[in-house]
Amino acid sequence: MNRNYFKSKLFLKYTWSYLFILLIPLIFTSIFIYENASHRLRSEIERSHLDQLTQAETIIDGRMKELSEIAVRISYDHRLASYLVHDPIHSGEAIEALDQYKATSSIIGELYLYFHKDDRIYSSEGMNHFDVFTSNLLFQNWNKDAVYQDLNDVKFPTMRPADMASNSSGRKQSMLAYLIPIKPNNPNPYGTVMYLIQKSELTSLIDSILGNYQGQSYILDNQGQILVDNLQGETLSDTDTRSLFGHLTPGIQKHVLNGKEHSIVSVQSPVNGWTYVTIMPSEQFFSSVLHVRSFIIMLLIFVVAAGAAIALLLARMQYQPISTLVEFAASKSCKPLSRPGESRNELDRIRTTLLEYSARVDLQEPFARHHLLSMLLRFGSSRILTPELREALDLRFDRSLHFVMVIGWISSEKNGVLEHQQILDLLTHMEFPNLNSHGYGVELSQLGQIGVLVSFDPDEAAGEFEHKQLIVEALRSHLTDSCQIQPVIGVGTSYSGPEGLNQSYIEACSAYDLRVSSSAGSVNYFEKQSVATEQTFWIPNNTLLKLSQSLKQGSFEVASQMIQSAILSLRQSEQSTLLIRCIGIDLLNTILKTASELENQRLIQEIAPQMISGQSLDELERNLLHLASRLCEQVEQANQKEEQSLTDRMIAYIEEHFADNALSLETVASEFSLSPSHVSRSFKEKMGVNFVQYIWQKRLEEVMHQLKTTDDSLKDIIVRVGYVDAPNFIRKFKKETGYTPGQYRKMFAYVQ
Repeated sequence: MNRNYFKSKLFLKYTWSYLFILLIPLIFTSIFIYENASHRLRSEIERSHLDQLTQAETIIDGRMKELSEIAVRISYDHRLASYLVHDPIHSGEAIEALDQYKATSSIIGELYLYFHKDDRIYSSEGMNHFDVFTSNLLFQNWNKDAVYQDLNDVKFPTMRPADMASNSSGRKQSMLAYLIPIKPNNPNPYGTVMYLIQKSELTSLIDSILGNYQGQSYILDNQGQILVDNLQGETLSDTDTRSLFGHLTPGIQKHVLNGKEHSIVSVQSPVNGWTYVTIMPSEQFFSSVLHVRSFIIMLLIFVVAAGAAIALLLARMQYQPISTLVEFAASKSCKPLSRPGESRNELDRIRTTLLEYSARVDLQEPFARHHLLSMLLRFGSSRILTPELREALDLRFDRSLHFVMVIGWISSEKNGVLEHQQILDLLTHMEFPNLNSHGYGVELSQLGQIGVLVSFDPDEAAGEFEHKQLIVEALRSHLTDSCQIQPVIGVGTSYSGPEGLNQSYIEACSAYDLRVSSSAGSVNYFEKQSVATEQTFWIPNNTLLKLSQSLKQGSFEVASQMIQSAILSLRQSEQSTLLIRCIGIDLLNTILKTASELENQRLIQEIAPQMISGQSLDELERNLLHLASRLCEQVEQANQKEEQSLTDRMIAYIEEHFADNALSLETVASEFSLSPSHVSRSFKEKMGVNFVQYIWQKRLEEVMHQLKTTDDSLKDIIVRVGYVDAPNFIRKFKKETGYTPGQYRKMFAYVQ
């Protein structure tokens, strides 16, 4: 370790910080772990038991539901009707049906069908007289008379507790009898379906719940009787069992049984009221965490011994990037790295250097701002104008009315790019306090045009339109005085919310494109483009103008609004069907005319002559919306192809000139007669990386190639690829590849 580190108070501060970070929390954590380990372990085991009991309850409920459904099917099976079962001719078919029902469930040991007051009972193996049946199947706690009474009297599905049963061969096994009256839910059943279920079919679902712990698990019926149990280790007395099960509630509880605290977990089925229970002595949880004390002591000894070394290592790892930044700050500053006796100013020197470069970061904000304003012009504010973005980009649309202006001018060939950037900078944010208005400028996709989004509160005395004229005149005068240009301005309609900015933009484009005068300094308002007509049922000119312009802009959102509003007005008119269809031709002609102006001959040729004739207004609306959608999609695709073509040409230019150290964003913008912001934004959108990163990657790849294939000096190679600052390049090279240029050459030289 470099001894100079210990001369830095910042390094020593980091070392002590890590020591405290390692030791103090560890001590408190160890105490907490020891005190709470048994509690957490107990909670985890209880929660695990609760989950497993819930799973067992769900499975058994499903099995019982399955048996109930079989009983229902038996009750409605004509083959098992009483008169057919007793008929010697059809009894064989009934026995076969019972065998089929038995096979449908894996838990059925045997299935019996009994009709009330009958001296016979039927199973999947055949028919037996009741006396023969009870002599062949003997239950330890369920005698013949009780069996006969239960089969005749049962009104609800009943599960008898597990009982030892022996068959005619003398084989004994623990069985449960499940009796379901048929028909189910009938107050006057005519018979009983009895299932014999082996105890192991239910205990297999609860055997694994206790795991390696001692305790008991039970399944109780809705009367609190134990149906099946699984005992591991200690057993409870009958008194404790009755006392416990008489007051048991679902969930996790603690009870003292046999003089010891026990953890009890229970779940109750909402279907049949059965309860699933595990009971474990709590003391065995503590034996599982006795090793924690020894582990904590050993851990403390190890941490105290190794803590200092780890703290020094971590402090060095944290301080090393800072020392590297200090060296970088010194290389970029004309001031000495430090004065004699000074050892506390590493962060101050880094902070000073960062302040010098923070202006570069600020350059990214205009790009984000431009993107947001462009999206506002296209879609309105409902999708993107969130309060967070407004605050971050300092955009306020807090006035009562909003409109858009499109501004164009004739650029000089010599200073076109500089003039464009100057005007854009001037219009980025405008304030007219005396007119209660402010606006934001945004570069449009059309070269030589800028859009301005204006918010204002109208003067009640002057009126809305007159107030807007004053704002437009103030802006025009501002441009004339500041930039010595005479702009041509198209002005859209005012809307009460920012969500109408996309429509106002379409209107401003219409006013700009359809201006009466093309002379410099002219101002054209969309409101004045529309010529009023005496026949109010005809589609207004401003609607057709906005429809045409929205199609040219590829804005289907605005185009669909124009079509729908026009169709709605036609529906509400009381004109004849023929006249309505004639009026509807205006909409179609507007779309076709726009398609023709966009040189979209394919769309025009696809229009069938029956586009209007014989169609209802609903069909006309759907077809017009379909045409508008297709046209907007094709305009969008054309714009994307144009942008991609421009990007491809810029990439080709960069490929040819990346080794020129004079290559910059400004030189590329000048080469293609674009603004630097437009070049940067388009490049980032299409390539996924910014301009500077792309140039660096190209130069890095060329240096790596020349290091592998030539013996030229590193300095010559760096200069050859257009990089002037060799030390900075070496640092960036190592950060990017993990090697210094010299190491890279030794490892990969002449390797193709």
